[in-house]
Amino acid sequence: MERIAWHQYFMAQSQLLALRSTCTRLAVGATIVRDKRIIAGGYNGSIAGGDHCIDEGCYVIDNHCVRTIHAEMNALLQCSKFGVGTKNADIYVTHFPCLQCCKALIQAGIKTVYYAKDYKNHPYAIELFEKAGVHVEKVPFQESSIDVKHKEKATLMIQLIEDLRQQGLPEEKIRHYEQEYIKLFNE
Repeated sequence: MERIAWHQYFMAQSQLLALRSTCTRLAVGATIVRDKRIIAGGYNGSIAGGDHCIDEGCYVIDNHCVRTIHAEMNALLQCSKFGVGTKNADIYVTHFPCLQCCKALIQAGIKTVYYAKDYKNHPYAIELFEKAGVHVEKVPFQESSIDVKHKEKATLMIQLIEDLRQQGLPEEKIRHYEQEYIKLFNE
């Protein structure tokens, strides 16, 4: 049995958390991990009991939604609320952290930031991470890593394309399907 890699496992958790986001501008999820154990998770959304962007719209000031608390901050606050230390922990985030979250992560003692997608990567955030000795690494999320039938689907697609070729489908059409196969299974 092939097991999902740790980075993909924790990034998948962050992707799931992002599905709980209540901000319509960008859904973000964050998972804090220490010693390969999840200690907290967060997503961007309003304060508990507050109005949500999905219900009331975003509250934008200076091109930023101020209604939401960012995923990284929610994960850190969850640790604070329940007395869980974050020193030397790692965080997996669906998007590169904003400048304010960068500073909070450094202050909380996070040692490594793994992120799946670039998003307005602020040069000063990068500089602060470097100065603080926080390792930052892009770990693109591979949806196929949680698709338990990934290999079977890929094999079936190859067989179908070959069957179409044997049935005399024009080569141009075959190349189109092969390109779509590559997009679905290899990117």
